[in-house]
Amino acid sequence: MTNQEPSFWDHLDELRTYLIRIVIVVLVGAIVAFTLKTEVFSVVLAPSKSDFITYQLFSMFGEIDDFKLQLINTELTSQFAVHMQVSIIIGIICVSPYILYSIFAFVSPALYYNERKYAKLLIGAGYFMFMTGVALSYFLIFPLTLRFLGDYQVSEEVKNIITLSSYIDTLTMLTLMLGIVFELPILCVILGKLGILTPEFMQEYRRHAIVIILIIAAIITPTTDVMTLMVVSLPIYLLYEVSIFAVKSIR
Repeated sequence: MTNQEPSFWDHLDELRTYLIRIVIVVLVGAIVAFTLKTEVFSVVLAPSKSDFITYQLFSMFGEIDDFKLQLINTELTSQFAVHMQVSIIIGIICVSPYILYSIFAFVSPALYYNERKYAKLLIGAGYFMFMTGVALSYFLIFPLTLRFLGDYQVSEEVKNIITLSSYIDTLTMLTLMLGIVFELPILCVILGKLGILTPEFMQEYRRHAIVIILIIAAIITPTTDVMTLMVVSLPIYLLYEVSIFAVKSIR
């Protein structure tokens, strides 16, 4: 009796099973984060106070002004909606290793042994790079952006009154964008493996890449502060150089 190859519907049913499990795990993570409201928001709102670790480190190199951003809520349901939004995001981040494992478990039967090893390496590296981008955003990029925009005024007559939802949306946007940008080496390795991208091409167009990096950094950090722009641009440029080395190493 021969073993039959799984049909399309079998694969679809298996995919549905994995997706249901992922949704359940994310919901559990979100519920746990929701119940830990005080602890979660003490971390989320920490950059709005002058005792945040980044500001303390900068104060070692010179005196910095006291900073405390007063956040307000202007809609009846806004705080509850923000609480749920943050809980879901924290839940996804916390269970993301399981999500990645589930994706790998679904596609691995279709891969050869060597391809499985390569996929494991890429998934692990991708997760590490994404979390590195998230950490850089939270500890450096977002605090610098917050201090600049929080104190910026077109006139003394116009006071800044920042809403909680605006604060959370900015934090989420910057964190997500930095996490995605830090996937650059992984993307380059995949394109290099497919023969689409070569290290020679990347080296030849390095100057063009620098211009694009500066544009991306300017979009990520909506400030006119040159120092902040350089702080964002430098890690991205280093990622580009790492990407060249990574593409060379797989040839």
